[in-house]
Amino acid sequence: MTPHEASLQIPVLLPAGATAVSAAFARPADAWAFVAVAHGAGAGMRHPFLDGLVTGLTAGGLATLRFNFPYLEAGRRMPGPAAHATATWAAVEAAAATHAPDLPFWAAGKSYGGRMASMAAAEGEISPAGLIYLGYPLHPPGNPDKARAAHLPGVRQPQLFVEGTNDPFIDPHEQFEAAVASCQDAETAWIEGGGHSFEVKGRKRPAAEIGREIAPVIADWVRRRSQQPAGPRTA
Repeated sequence: MTPHEASLQIPVLLPAGATAVSAAFARPADAWAFVAVAHGAGAGMRHPFLDGLVTGLTAGGLATLRFNFPYLEAGRRMPGPAAHATATWAAVEAAAATHAPDLPFWAAGKSYGGRMASMAAAEGEISPAGLIYLGYPLHPPGNPDKARAAHLPGVRQPQLFVEGTNDPFIDPHEQFEAAVASCQDAETAWIEGGGHSFEVKGRKRPAAEIGREIAPVIADWVRRRSQQPAGPRTA
């Protein structure tokens, strides 16, 4: 965790009963919006990329809440049922309403975490002001026939896809662009040369540095979308 974060436990009601997940909350003095950040499937909330991302977001005046999904909290490596993840997102939105009721709530997630937020929004389990996907996993690498996009048109809120141009999870780009175009209100911020974790070949950087560099992309979009009504979708 960064020095300015406070540790929390967020209660989550799962089909099998109640549990709780670890979380970390930070609110700068000049906070103007609240962004919850979910981790990817292979790494928890303390991944260095999220360290850098949260540091950059709070420096831009955004309150943040990052958290673990229940499978990781239980010490398992593989994600559990999607219903567990969407229930966790619902619990996170409730926690945001408790800890920062005066700030608009935005949902962001790295890869798997972002996809689970989109499912929660499409199913009406969360109602954020908007959603940000950091490397949306449209399909497994090399398997574009297994697209995970059928629910995206059901998301009513604005959506931002932050994508590396060399990400194998969205290759071919034509398929990805069609998925974005199917959304009610969505746009893409391209990271030139970036892979799935925004790493750029030939430019070795620590994951925390990459996360900090992505933060202004999110902050600028949230600020812009906070100041204008939902408009026509763009890609």
